[in-house]
Amino acid sequence: MRTETRMYPEIAIRELVANALVHQDLEDFGSFVMIEIYCDRIEITNPGIPLIPTDRFIDEYKSCNERLTDLMRRFRICEEKSSGIDKVVAFAEAWQLPAPDFRTGEQHTSVVLFAHKDFDDMDRKERVRARYQHACLLYVSNQKMTTQSLRERFNLPERKADLISRIISDAVNDGKIKIDDPENRSRRYAKYVPYWG
Repeated sequence: MRTETRMYPEIAIRELVANALVHQDLEDFGSFVMIEIYCDRIEITNPGIPLIPTDRFIDEYKSCNERLTDLMRRFRICEEKSSGIDKVVAFAEAWQLPAPDFRTGEQHTSVVLFAHKDFDDMDRKERVRARYQHACLLYVSNQKMTTQSLRERFNLPERKADLISRIISDAVNDGKIKIDDPENRSRRYAKYVPYWG
């Protein structure tokens, strides 16, 4: 019996393509939106650099093309309230994919959506990106990251809680997240927020 198995969540691809169309630099006549499919990732690139830093894509929004955004909203291709990146990150977590990588070049913006990778196969940068995006996603949902929530994000058993604690400590030392309540002396029950929260 044949079964169809998707490598990526359809909604994540739809949101990333819609974002690439909406946020492209329409005055750059030498470039265009490009979608590249590889065996281990999908890269979506659009001309133009974002108006906000890439590490704030989850909580901030500023459109380069407001009239195009309005038109695409009317066609029900996207929405104006800017929850597209939140959905991409949430579905990447639900599908146990590495965190998407948002990149900027001199004249373009790219998003890389990776295929599934086990936690042990992720490098340090991928783990840093995942824990930061996890903290951001929870923060915009009025929640806070904990050791348990990050362990569940990586789909790790409870016996690996010490490993998760080390990962969180690394993130705090990197300045990507911070302790929500510095007065709390218990690391076990500590909660964390993004550095800007």
